Amino acid sequence: MMDTVDSVSSRPFTALDPAPPLQTRIIDDKSPLCIPFILSKIAEYNNTLPHPFIIGLNGVQGVGKTTLVKALAETLQEREGLNTLVVSIDDFYLTHEDQLRLAEENSDNALVQYRGEPGTHDLPLLTSFLTSILSSQPTHLPRYDKSAHSGLGDRLPPSTFPPINDPLLSRPDHRNIRVLILEGWLTGFRSLPPSVIRQKYLDLKNHKTLSHHKLEHLLFINQQLQRYEDVWDQFDAFIHIDAQDLEWVYEWRLEQEEQMRREKGVGMSEDMVRKFVDGYFPAYELYEDGVRQGVFRGGESKKGRQLRIVVGRDRGVVEHMVI
Repeated sequence: MMDTVDSVSSRPFTALDPAPPLQTRIIDDKSPLCIPFILSKIAEYNNTLPHPFIIGLNGVQGVGKTTLVKALAETLQEREGLNTLVVSIDDFYLTHEDQLRLAEENSDNALVQYRGEPGTHDLPLLTSFLTSILSSQPTHLPRYDKSAHSGLGDRLPPSTFPPINDPLLSRPDHRNIRVLILEGWLTGFRSLPPSVIRQKYLDLKNHKTLSHHKLEHLLFINQQLQRYEDVWDQFDAFIHIDAQDLEWVYEWRLEQEEQMRREKGVGMSEDMVRKFVDGYFPAYELYEDGVRQGVFRGGESKKGRQLRIVVGRDRGVVEHMVI
């Protein structure tokens, strides 16, 4: 977890108690919006798209990404007959050894002491995986164990990676992948000119956690983010699950941890949750507006390929738009 200063949120956390499993309380009013959007984009490419359809999906922590991508994959698979693979960018974190090396090389930068921020992913591995998917070649899907090394995490052994697109070894729904959904909290974030980073850094009224870090450390993260943009450029469509108030991330994460304590007897405390989310919040403050404006580059030819869904405190949809 990130070792940072006090959180920006001054609101009291509220837990739903007693509560059914958290996933059953997250309203799936998003897939009825996403499925028609996805199918319309696939239809546009049906006669011209020579490779599997790649969807990027961004959602703040706790907004219900897991519930949504599960519903999307099941619907596309079972109703539309499209073998669909859901991939989390979390599975492409650096190995434990490489993360320790990154942290040591940047020992005064709190943003890269632990996994999460741009720069803590194995982009060559992700690029190689996507290249295999796009060319419909056999490959293996990496897996990451967040509980390894007392929660610091590590990549699982390659022998545990499930085979994909292998006609003999892959399970049936992992053969001939036609749709891939790449989901993650930073998926689609675009780097900013250094002058914009500096401007946001000095805007203490509207950007509350940026001042918790040195400007040079934020610029380092921004530079690392540039390396991700070749991946984002592979997307054929994009779905953005936004929140009316980003500070709800603190409350949503606490609800997840309380549910984990009820189910497994372990989970982060309120103070630990604050510090954990604080580690990600600078990136939200820097890059979320860019996602709202649209992640695609290319002008008029790329219009209409992004669906933005905005949710309220209960994670229910309050508005949506195609941009």
